[in-house]
Amino acid sequence: MKFIKRLFIFTLICMILGVGTIFGFYYYVKPELPDVATLRDVELQTPMQVFSQDGKLISQFGEKRRNPVKYEDIPQHLIEALIATEDSRFYDHPGIDPIGITRAALVVAMSGSAKQGASTITQQLARNFFLSNEKKIMRKIKEIFIAIHIEQLLSKEEILELYVNKIFLGHRSYGFGAAGRVYFGKDLPDLTLSELATLAGMPKAPSTMNPIYSVERATNRRNVVLMRMLDERYITQEEYDEARAEELTSKYHGAEIKLSAPYVAEVARAWMVKRYGENAYTSGMKVYTTIDSKLQKAANRAAINNLLAYDERHGYRGAEKVLWQTEQPTWDQEQIIKHLKSQPTYGALLPAVVTAVSDKTVTAWVKNKGEVTIEWSNMNWARKFLTDERQGSAPKKAQDILAQGEQIWVRRVDDNAAESPEESEVETDITTEEEASETVQAIWRLSQVPNANTAFVAMNPDNGAVLSMVGGFNFVHNKFNRATQSVRQVGSGIKPFIYSAAVDKGLTLASLINDAPINKWDKSQGTAWRPKNSPPTYVGPTRLRIGLAQSKNVMAVRVLREVGLDDTRNYLTRFGFDIDEVPRSETIALGAGSLTPMKVAQGYSVFANGGYYVEPFYISHVETPFGEVEFEAQPKVVCHQDCQTQTDLADLSSLESDNSENMDLTEAELPTGSIADEFNEQDVLAEPQFAPQVISEQTAFIVREMMYSNIWGGGNWREGTGWNGTGWRAQPLKRRDIGGKTGTTNDSKDTWYSGYGPGLVATVWVGFDNHNRKLGRTKANNNLGKGQTTGAEAGAKTAQPAWVDFMSTALADVPAQRKSLPENIVRVRIDRETGLLTNKSDGSSMFEYFLKGTEPTEFINETLSNDIYSTSSGEAEEELF
Repeated sequence: MKFIKRLFIFTLICMILGVGTIFGFYYYVKPELPDVATLRDVELQTPMQVFSQDGKLISQFGEKRRNPVKYEDIPQHLIEALIATEDSRFYDHPGIDPIGITRAALVVAMSGSAKQGASTITQQLARNFFLSNEKKIMRKIKEIFIAIHIEQLLSKEEILELYVNKIFLGHRSYGFGAAGRVYFGKDLPDLTLSELATLAGMPKAPSTMNPIYSVERATNRRNVVLMRMLDERYITQEEYDEARAEELTSKYHGAEIKLSAPYVAEVARAWMVKRYGENAYTSGMKVYTTIDSKLQKAANRAAINNLLAYDERHGYRGAEKVLWQTEQPTWDQEQIIKHLKSQPTYGALLPAVVTAVSDKTVTAWVKNKGEVTIEWSNMNWARKFLTDERQGSAPKKAQDILAQGEQIWVRRVDDNAAESPEESEVETDITTEEEASETVQAIWRLSQVPNANTAFVAMNPDNGAVLSMVGGFNFVHNKFNRATQSVRQVGSGIKPFIYSAAVDKGLTLASLINDAPINKWDKSQGTAWRPKNSPPTYVGPTRLRIGLAQSKNVMAVRVLREVGLDDTRNYLTRFGFDIDEVPRSETIALGAGSLTPMKVAQGYSVFANGGYYVEPFYISHVETPFGEVEFEAQPKVVCHQDCQTQTDLADLSSLESDNSENMDLTEAELPTGSIADEFNEQDVLAEPQFAPQVISEQTAFIVREMMYSNIWGGGNWREGTGWNGTGWRAQPLKRRDIGGKTGTTNDSKDTWYSGYGPGLVATVWVGFDNHNRKLGRTKANNNLGKGQTTGAEAGAKTAQPAWVDFMSTALADVPAQRKSLPENIVRVRIDRETGLLTNKSDGSSMFEYFLKGTEPTEFINETLSNDIYSTSSGEAEEELF
């Protein structure tokens, strides 16, 4: 009895000492223990994702791959696999497993090393959130206390949800949702039992037991997990056998970029960082842009194909590199593949190495695609580039163009050529004969990285939503966004705004302006200013409609003089143009002012929407990782009826008279022009905000009529009165509800086309980043036959083809709109030559639109004289104003 008594006392003392030690440790480390209550409000570091308005992934920002899942969305087999493998008594213990700890301690005592772990899922969660992986006693003690506290605070389901979303599983994937995407390209519900078991076995050693690093080790670990699930009776023998027999196949799956819009993604990234700070990268927020995926793809194709077409007609600049000369040893396939892996890819342009050249074909090895053949029809364009103005003679055989050992650029041009996203995280070489066979069937074309560049913008004129944007040839090649950052001279693209001012001054579509040379002496320069038409032909007094449609330079100058230089500059600010970007010179009539493509599109929107100023915006709404709307754009929208606009024309007139040098609208209504300032960080409002009206609906209609004629011309060709505008190349669209305006600067340094269609405004720019470099001219290539673009580059030839290509897709499913006349617009029959009323109904007459009260009141047969264009103004120059 004494022995039992002493044993009892000893045991009691040990227990007291043990409990005392535990409490001692607790109070010792208590100041260092984190507040686990933060787990209730934890924000997992999830990458920010950028989407189009229709849900296509554009880009992903953030180092950690994570796809959070709710507990109810976690597959039951995954939960069972984790519990069976990591913590079989998970639902029974208070955060630590005494049985497991005792067993692990015995193993250490018997073997002298820690061969068996004892950490529960809760302890692993504690370590992942609050501690490091260092193997120290104090870290383990803290882990135990934190785990116990977590169990007191959270339910078992909440603990599992955090564990499933937090655990690191290799290859930058955090959480099982991300791991399923990375290793198998699937969401968790789509994974097989074998794949779930593979993932469940990876927490033990994620860097070495993943199926990308070692299929063998991953398979062995998977089998262990399946056996544990069978032992715990979570699966049947049949399920076990089937899963174990499944071959484990895996490869790295990057972010599944569905839409190539990297310049848009960068704008969204900058907006998010400006609004939310650096935490945006790990917020897991989903940023939905205003981009329409269909229109973005159309813009990508149209802008880049047009740029490459310009580049090709100016000649081939030769190979990117020469890897070996003819007399040197030929590289083997392994050397070529290794070299190409280090070479960049620019969208559709892939690097390749020429391996054989025959008379009319070339064989090349293309990065990630294997061996391909380039036929003569896809390289015969490649006459030698001499200068921007001159090209060499047309090649006669493939040897005139390429040689073995040259590194070149190629692109697919067949109908099945996929539009590949520009940002791929991992590129893999072809691995199967089937893939190689498919590649051989593709049509490949010799290409090159263009020296010139381009920008494209399309927006909704009724609210300013940017529907597509291309900031340059390729984001990887050059990240400068020419759509929003490049300020370039707009050329004749400025004329619709000047003609709009003239219409507001009382001029009509039938007003006659003298299309005759101008010779103005400039005392300060000591020279005469002689603006010229392009081409330099002059036809005398011409109606205003024709003057804009045919882009008559001298007529634009005379129209500006009729309005007045200062009044014109002030008027242009109605469209959002900074008056400092509009020089105080008559040269603005020829496009001396400089704007970004985004600003040009914004200005043209005023004509398209009936006279209202809208601000471009890119972000539709922002969602949290679990779908709650955190931000929603509230743009100012055009309202045509039953609404009050915030600014009317009378207010604008007063602003003009109060400040003749700067007629800007209020800061809230106009952006200042920088990228950051173009973001619309508007609070969510209960009532819609209406766009201010800056020109009348009637003026907008009349300017649209002139831009309509830029494409469709006028007159009757059968009666000899037909004429074309400079934008006639858009006629194949066969749409009578479109219009636009070409733009070309001196020496063709900048070329533009801007125009409208139903619910859409688009602007194209093509030029060199070097402001001093001319786009040049080309001569015919004897290999290419009819339909070539030759002569001096200009807006109609260099930029408009991209606009036409885009509109052919954008408007394909949009019904043609009938012309709707605004209130107080009347239609009367006039004489084509004089603009006066006529009773004739032959080819000498036509119907024209007028603002009521401005239509002519005299008939030609009543006023016709020997000199109907004579003027009594007394001016030295013979002009109508």
